[in-house]
This record gives sequence, C-alpha cells and structure tokens, in this order.
Amino acid sequence: MGRLLKALIFLLVVGFVGLVGYAYVGPFFGAEFAPAQVEMRQPVTLETD
Repeated sequence: MGRLLKALIFLLVVGFVGLVGYAYVGPFFGAEFAPAQVEMRQPVTLETD
C-alpha cells in the first residue's frame, strides 16, 4: 500500500511539473493560450429622473 501511495504522489508531482513546463515552453512550439480578443461596442441608455 505504501508503494502505491508513493507512486501516486510521484505521478502527481511529475504531472504538475509537466503541466508547468508545457505552460512555459508551449508558446515556443506554436501553442497559443491567450483567447482571441474582439472589441465589442454596445450602446447604453442611461435613464435620469
């Protein structure tokens, strides 16, 4: 049971390090993480008394 727990913790740590590494190195290989930006304009009517 101890070996299974150690293996699970090891896989979690390796997965976290891989995810962080991909976040930093991904843009160099063409992975774009930023959402597409679109300007939106909407008229607003302000009601005054």
